[in-house]
Amino acid sequence: MYQDIKYETEDDIALITLHRPERLNAFTERMRKEIIDALDRIDADDSVRAAIVTGAGRAFCAGADLSAGGKTFDYEARGAVEQGGIRRDGGGQVSLRIFSCLKPVIAAINGPAVGVGATMLLPMDIRLAASEARFGFVFTRRGVVPEACSSWFLPRLVGISRALEWVYSGRVFDAEEALSGGLVRRVLPQAALLDAARTLAREIAENTSAVSVALARQMMWRMLGADHPMAAHRIDSRGIFAMGRSADAYEGVASFLEKRAPRFTMKPSRDMPDFFPWWEEPDFR
Repeated sequence: MYQDIKYETEDDIALITLHRPERLNAFTERMRKEIIDALDRIDADDSVRAAIVTGAGRAFCAGADLSAGGKTFDYEARGAVEQGGIRRDGGGQVSLRIFSCLKPVIAAINGPAVGVGATMLLPMDIRLAASEARFGFVFTRRGVVPEACSSWFLPRLVGISRALEWVYSGRVFDAEEALSGGLVRRVLPQAALLDAARTLAREIAENTSAVSVALARQMMWRMLGADHPMAAHRIDSRGIFAMGRSADAYEGVASFLEKRAPRFTMKPSRDMPDFFPWWEEPDFR
């Protein structure tokens, strides 16, 4: 079904593998479409509780495919301008789809992640890196600017000063610097990387309410842009009211009191509270 990625599911976990190993998984228009389609499948499939994204071969993603040479980023010269005289950034479309996902997205960064290979990581929830991984926000060295919504995500994740240093210089840095800067959560030996990502995904899948996780994911990410804690209070209040009377809340308390594993039954495809998605309301209260 896919050409530039591989998509697999096992034990409630989806695995998306960027799969152009001969080109270090360089990002293409086809890869953009396939990643978005895979994320649509993940959100629609209630049996999938978490997603892992990794790369095939020795790289995660070496950035945009530069086979068009100097015209790589000149969409007008390549005849790729969309209606209205401009073309939407493909990396940004991927980042926005990850941002809107209802399932946790875990990055297993197996090797170099440069350009869009680095920026597509930012809206993923938890980033684990192999010790061989390298990172680079190299846009200024290519005569372009940061993309994939990274001007929003990167300063929020690592702070404005570190974000600017990495973007201004465009230098490539190692996994330990990414760890100390807060870009990744853990650095692991290559052989342990996917197992660690799967263990984390299983912890979520086996112990939590899918609807609670879907709500919490959107609450956390979207509150990064709120201008006052009152915005969070409004959504917290609506969420607690809606979920507090739900079947999953009753089961969560009962399983705790009975000292057994929970058996949550609510599904994101059918059981999201009626106020979701609240950010589409003109004035949520």
